[in-house]
Amino acid sequence: MRSSTDCFSIDIDLIPLGGKECIVKTSKGSVSVLVCGDRDKPALITYPDVALNYVSCFQGLLFCPEAASLMLRNFCIYHIDAPGHELGADVISSDEPLLCVDDLADQVAEVLDFFGLREVMCMGVTAGAYILTLFAMKYKERVLGLILVSPICKGPSWTEWIYNKVLMNLLYFYGMCGLLKECLLQRYFSKELRCSIEGSESEVILTCRRLLDERQSLNVMRFLQAVNARRDLSEGLKNLQCKTLIFAGESSPFHAESIHMSTKMDSKICALVEVEACGSLVTEEHPNSMIVPIECFLMGFGFHRQPHFASSSSNGSSPASPSNHSIMSPELLSQESLGIKLKPIRTRVHVET
Repeated sequence: MRSSTDCFSIDIDLIPLGGKECIVKTSKGSVSVLVCGDRDKPALITYPDVALNYVSCFQGLLFCPEAASLMLRNFCIYHIDAPGHELGADVISSDEPLLCVDDLADQVAEVLDFFGLREVMCMGVTAGAYILTLFAMKYKERVLGLILVSPICKGPSWTEWIYNKVLMNLLYFYGMCGLLKECLLQRYFSKELRCSIEGSESEVILTCRRLLDERQSLNVMRFLQAVNARRDLSEGLKNLQCKTLIFAGESSPFHAESIHMSTKMDSKICALVEVEACGSLVTEEHPNSMIVPIECFLMGFGFHRQPHFASSSSNGSSPASPSNHSIMSPELLSQESLGIKLKPIRTRVHVET
């Protein structure tokens, strides 16, 4: 049933990932949700990082045929964008109150109420991973599992807090300027991808630059303000009951914090995969490295991929199976790790160059 909150939706045809966009009005303000797939299937919700939306954060992963086969076969995907981050968004009025991270987590719950969803699988990237982790802590009975990409869980260090303040000043006075985009690209991607030997930027970087140009800088500033005022969730992580899969990009500025998060969670239900030569945005930089771990993780819930599906790399390389892009620890593929008692795993994904 829908919540008593005054909510409405507007269906708009969307091209990038297909599906329908719904504008859901919650008590915390309006939020855009792209619905992809059959709504009779179990729900997977996503939440992107700062200055990103569902296109710039998840298209790399979902354009992998293997991932598309796995995800859309088993789930209806609900891409939740941070307020004002959707395609074609207007600037949020200055009269609208600033939302804190708790407001954003509560907003996720209201979105679930609107669509009549009781339990969901969650996938978030960095700041989005924090929002979904907080959501899982506040609404334990509504989360089946968490897939977190380069997550953060602690309050910002003084260095990060000051750095984010500089970014907010840039956003306020100069908008989405070149310097700001460079800072965000350093947040998302590894130095190896950003500093190509050939001297020309990769298609992934060029696409991200173009999509950042479409963001409303003041809306990004509001989300960054909320993230910069976040609190430490470390002590509450041990009480999470849902199985969790964490991807940690080894070149991510949040790599150490992602590792810290995995050590604070119950080792019986948390698995960690470190991705070599990759920044925070694993979903875009090395999406193929995620497929096998996610497939193994979801098998513990009874989800399966179609047995025969043509594969191709999302970055234009020649077709290959996921196993050719990653070398997984046999421990991850053990029968016990696929069942209810997920083994504590710390494995490493080797990405071919």
